[in-house]
Amino acid sequence: MAGHVFQLKATIVGIKPPVWRRVLVAESSTLLDLHNVLQGAFGWYDCHLHEFEIDGSRYGTDDGEGWGPPVKDERRTRLGRVAREGTTMRYVYDFGDDWVHKVVVEKVLPADPRMSYPVCVAGKRACPPEDCGGVWGYREFLAAISDPDHPEHEEMLEWVGGAFDPEEFDPSNFIVSEGLASLLR
Repeated sequence: MAGHVFQLKATIVGIKPPVWRRVLVAESSTLLDLHNVLQGAFGWYDCHLHEFEIDGSRYGTDDGEGWGPPVKDERRTRLGRVAREGTTMRYVYDFGDDWVHKVVVEKVLPADPRMSYPVCVAGKRACPPEDCGGVWGYREFLAAISDPDHPEHEEMLEWVGGAFDPEEFDPSNFIVSEGLASLLR
């Protein structure tokens, strides 16, 4: 692979302590590819609409609903054309829960021909469960699962599959499969 890779740090806005991921992505990746990488790195399921904002321009996929001004086509927009070292972009996933991510291009590096890209190289903390209600809902979820006397304790644990460790994260679980990056649990 010739060219460069972008080292990106993506942080979910509004969660303390922060939930973040660091990924390496080829400069030739489209913004749709980047969306897929972020979905996999965080462990989202790609069930909802999303959008990028870079230097005042919005990028996404037209959903045909006609809400607001049209977005630029993320499928035709290459990361290397709209970003450079130091660029900060806004990535929003799930317009209902409104998961806002701050994505920063930390470095632009020469591609290593021995590596496969994209790759998740670091991160902290587990991603909030899909459809938990955004930052506010996630706080409520954590309060419920951490307190056995909370009235929704058992219900929330059952909903999330029996257990949830908010500190858990392992970048070695990151894979790319059928064009959609996914994080195996």
